[in-house]
Amino acid sequence: MEQWVIYALLSAFTAGLVGIFGKIGLENVDSTLATTVRAFVMFLFLAVVSLSTKKFQLINRIDSRAFLFIILSGIMGAVSWLAYFLALKAGSVSKVVPVDRLSIVFAVVLAVLFLGESINMVSVLGIIIMVIGAVILAI
Repeated sequence: MEQWVIYALLSAFTAGLVGIFGKIGLENVDSTLATTVRAFVMFLFLAVVSLSTKKFQLINRIDSRAFLFIILSGIMGAVSWLAYFLALKAGSVSKVVPVDRLSIVFAVVLAVLFLGESINMVSVLGIIIMVIGAVILAI
């Protein structure tokens, strides 16, 4: 199995746990505050990993264009998590998560439009099935 597949499966599994743990943690907590605490914990965890693996010292090698897009990605991630925790607070995990995972569809379409990536008819069919699946699960 290719390394990226293992990382992607780990990402998917831990993302699933985020919804479960988040829903339990949001029971009597404001969603914006919970998102802020989560972001702080992520910062601390990633800072320790970056410092302990000596990756942080590479920060001066990031050019300004890359830095800008990393910052924009961080902002979009924060907006995404604010919306995700608001949705979890108001709805059930089994309905919120499938709709949230429509981010896959958005990412593929945006990659085609802005990155020039190509998709074939099988990919289009997969996207259609994902949208239908998310709608069915959300109803």
